[in-house]
Amino acid sequence: MRLGFPVTVVGRPGLRSHDSRRWQNHPHFSVSLAYLRDLFLYLEGQRITMYRLSADLAPYLTHPALPEFHRQVEECATELAAAGAQAQRQGLRLSFHAGAHVVLNTPDPLAAARAARELEGLARLLEALGTGPESVIVMHVGSCQRNRQVGLEEFCRGLEGLAPHVRERVALEHDDRQYGVGDCLWVHQRTGVRLVFDLLHHQLNNPSGLPLADALDACLATWPEGQTPKIHVSTPATEMVRDRRSRPHPPRLNRHSHFLNPFPVIDFLRSLPPVHDFDIMIEARAKDLALLQFRQQLAAYAPDLAAAHGLV
Repeated sequence: MRLGFPVTVVGRPGLRSHDSRRWQNHPHFSVSLAYLRDLFLYLEGQRITMYRLSADLAPYLTHPALPEFHRQVEECATELAAAGAQAQRQGLRLSFHAGAHVVLNTPDPLAAARAARELEGLARLLEALGTGPESVIVMHVGSCQRNRQVGLEEFCRGLEGLAPHVRERVALEHDDRQYGVGDCLWVHQRTGVRLVFDLLHHQLNNPSGLPLADALDACLATWPEGQTPKIHVSTPATEMVRDRRSRPHPPRLNRHSHFLNPFPVIDFLRSLPPVHDFDIMIEARAKDLALLQFRQQLAAYAPDLAAAHGLV
């Protein structure tokens, strides 16, 4: 089992995930790749072997109004090959998560075309890095403006309209409000897309009433033999929040905690019947620090699980 975290490094000040300058300041993919080299070295030093790349790694790569950025992948072929070789040497599993604006089932044809272009750009990056089929682009079903069934059918059409090499990179994640695991299984049955299970999303949104272990097992089974599935794990924030008038309120349960509460996650892992091996992307606001803390807590409070999953 690998543990990973998304995008931002918190534990080492100064490490950046990508060149975040605005287009007027001439950002470039080569700068992002230089940042990535140092970030990968940090991951190696911390024994972290899974990482979610920033979806903005190559700035403005597919922006329709900024064609001067469209050839960054070709311009950085040497740096890309070096970054890919570094990741392979470290045994580092890489992935992307498409932004919330990347919606294939939107009723706006221009927005749907932009979404397809962005997915194509992310797939190009994974291919240029030399990653294997486990390196996926995670996305959500998206719009539910008309009704749930129409949204699912439109997503299937949008997915099937992607070029094969792009479609093969996509993995679908259920969300915390609209489309649950049952909906995503419907899409899988029609398209073959792999599913990424999210523990907190399933706890918040389970309209099909699927037991947790069954939902997880069904998602893991959508991955082909020889590929290790990945899941997302987070625990909800519990701290009181205040509004603009300083009135106290409870937090939204879909807001991630800074660090994982280890005990429900340990209980979740202990409760599972024998299932496929899987990797865990930890979605906590403290990012790498949350991963390192959870690894220590697992060793302290569940050493048998830590040893069984190679996390000691």
